[in-house]
Amino acid sequence: MPTPKVIIQLYPMLPTEDRADREKKRPIGRDKDLYHKVLHDWMDIVKAADELGVWGISTIEHHLHSEGYEVGPNPGILNAWWASNVKNARLGALGYVMAAQDPIRVAEETAILDHITKGKFFCGVARGYQSRWTNVLGQFTDSVAAVARYLGGKDDIRNREIFEERTEMLIKCWTQDSVELNGKFYKAPYPFEEGIEYPAWKSAQAAGSEGEIDAQGKVRRISVCPPPYQSPHPPVFQAVSASADSIKFAAKNGFRPTYFTKLEKMVEFCHLYVEEGQKAGHDFVLGERQNMCRWIHVADSEKEYDEKLRRYDQDIYQNFYVPFFPQFPDDTSNIDWIENIKESGIFHGGTLDQLTEQFVNSYKELPAEFITLIWHYAQEPKDEVIYELKTFMEKVVPELEAPVTNGVTVGGVG
Repeated sequence: MPTPKVIIQLYPMLPTEDRADREKKRPIGRDKDLYHKVLHDWMDIVKAADELGVWGISTIEHHLHSEGYEVGPNPGILNAWWASNVKNARLGALGYVMAAQDPIRVAEETAILDHITKGKFFCGVARGYQSRWTNVLGQFTDSVAAVARYLGGKDDIRNREIFEERTEMLIKCWTQDSVELNGKFYKAPYPFEEGIEYPAWKSAQAAGSEGEIDAQGKVRRISVCPPPYQSPHPPVFQAVSASADSIKFAAKNGFRPTYFTKLEKMVEFCHLYVEEGQKAGHDFVLGERQNMCRWIHVADSEKEYDEKLRRYDQDIYQNFYVPFFPQFPDDTSNIDWIENIKESGIFHGGTLDQLTEQFVNSYKELPAEFITLIWHYAQEPKDEVIYELKTFMEKVVPELEAPVTNGVTVGGVG
């Protein structure tokens, strides 16, 4: 039986002693010396993960993190740098926030990354839930963040429309020699109806893509160059939290849902993915293309596990994650934070036996094809991250059985 494909995901989180120390060192996200050290130490984790046999190594797109929680403004640059130091692992991002991105630029950047990695790139897409930066960088089409606590509101609906439109445009830009992008929120050529006056139209008409230039010498279609190395395009992962509509969109397109949810919600959505896939003519088996995200720790005792949660996770969980997501508590006045983290359903840990049992039990209900492991590096030092990853790869993964798939391809992508 196959074992899960493991992805390691890091931000990074700039380290402090505790929340009080983070406030004392404000704005730590602008500490260039600390970021420089964290950035270059990160490469040691990347190399170790590659040697340990992970399927993929990824990071995020998040901007303007002055508190230093998720300092990840440009995943593509990191992927390109890592590519020269990685032999086997795939590289990618989970993922590009399409509601605040230009689809042509994402198509170009990711295609180049696919060539740099010689076809070992994977592309994650996300809607964007952090209003501080999504609303700023998305202002050219009034794109705003999709905050899970306000699912179904007008901002959520608008964000989804923009996300889906631009993600579909990304696929077109990757796969077609020339395209018209006539969306509600984005158009190319622009202006769309008039076309574009272009002094070198004769050259483009004779040597460019068919239909780019009309008989009057105007640009009527655009050709995004280069295409990806992988044909027709890299595998696509899609971040999912609370929305069934996200699952329907992913299943129709064969994207790999990446779940930041409890097991119960993930099981529900995975069954929905199979059902929606069947409607689109895709014969997925349960667990196929599903990506379970978990934060993990390995400890010698329950007491040590609690201490790791306190040192490495409580600050960001309490002060950043909780305000955004409805599955976390609203009333935080009288909370045992360590117990609350454990009960969140997204953290696994304890002794090796406890950690293994938690994953084995999860896989009895849902044998996900992928597991994404997240650590709050560099709040957790690199040596501890490497040790916990090594333990997971060597001791836990062999105990897990991923689904045997039917070899389904969607749009030519397996």
